[in-house]
Amino acid sequence: MKSGWKLNEQFVANTKVVDFLLSTMKRLRVKSPVPLSVRNSVISRLASNGIKVEVYQEVHRINLFNRYKFFKHEKLTKVFYVGDATPDNQGTYMLIEDADNPYVVFIPGFRGFLFSRFSPKPDDWKSHVVFNTKLADIKSVSLKFFEEPESSFKVDVVDARGNYKVTAIQTGELLESYDTLKLLNYLTSFRDLRYETRMNNLLTPMKIDSICSSTPLYEITLVNRFEDTTKVPMFKKHSIPESIANAYDRLVPVDHDRFYALINDGNDFVLMQYYVFDRILYPLSHYRN
Repeated sequence: MKSGWKLNEQFVANTKVVDFLLSTMKRLRVKSPVPLSVRNSVISRLASNGIKVEVYQEVHRINLFNRYKFFKHEKLTKVFYVGDATPDNQGTYMLIEDADNPYVVFIPGFRGFLFSRFSPKPDDWKSHVVFNTKLADIKSVSLKFFEEPESSFKVDVVDARGNYKVTAIQTGELLESYDTLKLLNYLTSFRDLRYETRMNNLLTPMKIDSICSSTPLYEITLVNRFEDTTKVPMFKKHSIPESIANAYDRLVPVDHDRFYALINDGNDFVLMQYYVFDRILYPLSHYRN
């Protein structure tokens, strides 16, 4: 199991966004107390619309002179509420739990408000990574072409010395000879592949269901050495409505720059670029000697 930040103990988190949040909390400074004239209204807005932030730290039950530490555990160390911006948009209202007075908080050298950095929406914290597996961690990869099934194949890693087994999925044929360099480039391309945009809230559920119920273009299944499986079905993206395209012969209804895909066990519907993923979408014939 890989280490790192997890979102809701289920999804990989965007490390850059998490680091940005931690840096923000580290640099927070109090600018001034909230004036008494607006204190009650600020507290009221914090109670109804504020974002509750809980900070947990790993501490030790026994800590002698900060040198001998025993019995590490997770502890809730701070709770505060983040409110809206001040009228001049140069500060943010915040209130520590159980405190009597809210304060205007800012970051030295930064002009603006901080509310957006504490987004409670899970989608804002998800990583854009689709595949991030090193060659040494790959056990097998299969690529299915649904419109050209004869192009589908599977690669099994036999050992760490660079021996692989390439199988044609449609016929079960085992390739006796293949281009080792091309196959190596294929397997190393899974090191860092990312999608462009998450479409969960940009398309209607009916539209997403319609696309996902259609026949995929491709489906990639990667199994790593920890037996974790990542399956990604990929679908056509139409550049214009099919009804309009069919009325004019010269119009091309399929987008040749982007396509759709399902990731995170089908929880996220995303937009991908061929420019990024073309390197892992070559057919079986590409690897034959």
